[in-house]
Amino acid sequence: MSEKPKLAIYWAASCGGCEIAVVNLHEKILAVDAALDLMFCPCLMDTKKSDIEALPDRVIAITLFNGALRSEENVEMARLLRRKSRLLLAFGSCANGGCIPALANFTTRDELLKTVYIDSPSLDNPAAIIPSATSAFPEGDLHLPALLGRVKHLAQEVEVDYSIPGCPPESHQIWNVIETILSGDLPPRGSTIGCGTLTVCDDCERTKADKRISAFRRNYEFYPDPQACLLEQGLLCMGIATRNGCGAPCTKANMPCSGCYGAPEGVSDQGARMVAALGSVMDIGDTAGLSEDEIAGRVDAFLATIPDYAGLFYKYTLASSILGGRIGRRG
Repeated sequence: MSEKPKLAIYWAASCGGCEIAVVNLHEKILAVDAALDLMFCPCLMDTKKSDIEALPDRVIAITLFNGALRSEENVEMARLLRRKSRLLLAFGSCANGGCIPALANFTTRDELLKTVYIDSPSLDNPAAIIPSATSAFPEGDLHLPALLGRVKHLAQEVEVDYSIPGCPPESHQIWNVIETILSGDLPPRGSTIGCGTLTVCDDCERTKADKRISAFRRNYEFYPDPQACLLEQGLLCMGIATRNGCGAPCTKANMPCSGCYGAPEGVSDQGARMVAALGSVMDIGDTAGLSEDEIAGRVDAFLATIPDYAGLFYKYTLASSILGGRIGRRG
């Protein structure tokens, strides 16, 4: 067995982009291999769960746990890897705030399964079959892990030592985290690392003026000025409510920030921060002489240009937000 510190990378309810971000270290991945023994990564290696269970507790030096907790299996693996790891890191947006999987918290588990397996227009399922926990076959029964009533982020189930934001984390930040861990010069436990403490707007090089927005437009409706602030042009850019450290690659590509690094330092709810920011820049014109109902009508007209509050403001952080997904808690 290698004497190098052991590294584990686990994939729960996520898309696999976090593993790709690790590979995107390019030649630096050789330095990672020189310093650490990658001994568990289900998408790359055939290490079995039983192999991890047989290890002494805390023998894994670092576990990068990506993905939300969607199923009982995800929870079981989170508890197992917490017990076997000295450092457990919530790696990426899904592990930190639930990300796209957690948007399911706005509905119930039964309604979600019905949408996926019965109501989708691309399906051919005339018998309306929904996968069950146990299915019998001649070779034996097949057991599927049950879905949780609501999607959780990692820290809602186990203690997390450090968090790394991003969907996925930028590779240069992954390298910064690895160097920091190997140096032993770590910040206090519970810190968010591999990022900045300000907002994406602080990294964005676009020209900014006084923000007054009368309506929002969708990306496909026009080609934005590549030099001017996207929010001021009426695109719903989340940079004003998002932690920096990514290098603002989206705005450099003439696309609005979607918010994947989560809330800035000191902000507990990214969506609430964005709503507050929009309230301060909303331009509904001259309201002198208007009644309260007329003013409310203008506000409603402004808000009607925002197509999907939940999907925009809580795309990455619903499970860790004040909302949490109220309907899902009853599911």
